[in-house]
Amino acid sequence: MTTAAGGQAAWVRVGHSTAEDSATAATEATTLAVKGADAQLVVVFVSKGHDLDVVASTVDEQSGPALVVGASTAGEVFTDGPADASVVVMALGGDGFSVATGLGISEDAQDPAADLTNVSLRDAAFAAADCVNQVERREHTVLLLLADGLVGDQMEVVRGAYEQAGASIPLVGGCAGDDLDMLQTFQIFGDKVHCGAVVAAAISSDRPIGIGVRHGWEPVGESMLVTASQGVVVSTLDDRPALDVYLDRFDAPAEVRNNLDAFIDFAVTRPLGIRRRDRMEIRYVGGADFEARTLQCIAEVPAGGLAWTMTGDAETVLGATDDACTEAIEALGGADPLGLMVFDCIARRSVLTDEGDHDEVARMRVHAGDAPVAGFYTYGEIARTRGAGGFHNQTLVALALG
Repeated sequence: MTTAAGGQAAWVRVGHSTAEDSATAATEATTLAVKGADAQLVVVFVSKGHDLDVVASTVDEQSGPALVVGASTAGEVFTDGPADASVVVMALGGDGFSVATGLGISEDAQDPAADLTNVSLRDAAFAAADCVNQVERREHTVLLLLADGLVGDQMEVVRGAYEQAGASIPLVGGCAGDDLDMLQTFQIFGDKVHCGAVVAAAISSDRPIGIGVRHGWEPVGESMLVTASQGVVVSTLDDRPALDVYLDRFDAPAEVRNNLDAFIDFAVTRPLGIRRRDRMEIRYVGGADFEARTLQCIAEVPAGGLAWTMTGDAETVLGATDDACTEAIEALGGADPLGLMVFDCIARRSVLTDEGDHDEVARMRVHAGDAPVAGFYTYGEIARTRGAGGFHNQTLVALALG
C-alpha cells in the first residue's frame, strides 16, 4: 500500500503521445502531464500494442514520487479526440488532493499461462480497496478501480471493493482491454505490469467530485422474467430457452441463429438491460451456446429479476454522452472541473462512425470547458454511488474532479 499528499494548489493535467517507440511515447505523455510539478497520482491508459513493461517503468521513472496506476485499453481518449495504439497519461497533484493506491492479485494470475478464470476478483478488489483506509481523508473521496477485463464475473470487483470501502465511498472505473483481441488484459501498478488484477486509487479532495453514468440504450418490447441463470449464463427467460427468446425478440436473420461469429457481431448493439431500484444496468451479450440455447453475458444476470432486450443508435449513444458529462459536472455544485476522466465501453464506440467518435469526445470537451479530458475504451464500466449494483456494460462513466 502506498500513499501521497501534496504541497500546492490542486491541479490536473493530461499528456498524450502517438510515438511508435514505447519509451518515447511514455516519456512524451508523462512529461506533458507532469510538467515538473509535484504530481501525486499518475494514471496511464495504453494500447497493449506497446511494450507495457517499458511503458510502466518509464512512466514510473518520469513521475518522480507520484503513485502510478493504469490499464491496457481497447482505444484511448484524450482532450483532442479518440486514439488507438497510443499512450494517455492523466496526472493530478497539489495541496487539495490526498492519494493512496492498492493492488489485489492472485499468485496464479501472475503467470500469463495460468487459467485466469479461477482468479478471485472479489478478493483482489477487497485487497486493492484497502487503500481507502490509508488515504488522508478530506471532505470528498472516491475509489478509482481498474480491473482485468477478461476474468470472471466483473460484478465481483464491485462487491469486493464495496465490502472494503463501505457504502459512503463511491466507486468508479473501468475494465482493461486488449485492442479487441479478447485474449488477455493488463493492469499497471507502479513500475510493474500484472494480469488478473485489480488496481485501485483512493482520491480524497477538498473540492467536490462528481460521477455521471448513462448508456443510451432503449428497451425493445416488454420485460422478461429471468427464470433460470447462473452467474453470467442466462438459461431461460419467461421459462423459454434464453437464446430463442433473444433471437425472436429481435427477429434475427438466419445466419445469426447458427453462426457464433455472426451472433456476436449482431449482439454488440443489442444488449440486455436489468432493473436496479433507480436505474437500468446494461449487460453485454458476449456469446451463446447453440446446443444449450443459453446466452453468455459479461456480468451476472440474477435469476428472479426482470430483463429487457435493448437497442440503440448513434443518436442515443451521443445523447448519453451529454447526459453523463452533465450529471458529473453538475455534481460539482457550480465549481469548475479541474479534469474529466471517462470510461467508455468499446461496444458504444462500435455504434459510431469515425466522425461519431470525434463528435463524442468533442462533446466531452465542451462539457469539461478548459479542463483536460482523459480515459479509455473499456470492457466494462464501474460506477456505484448508491444502492445495489455498480457494474455496467455498454455505458459511459464520467468522473469530474472539482
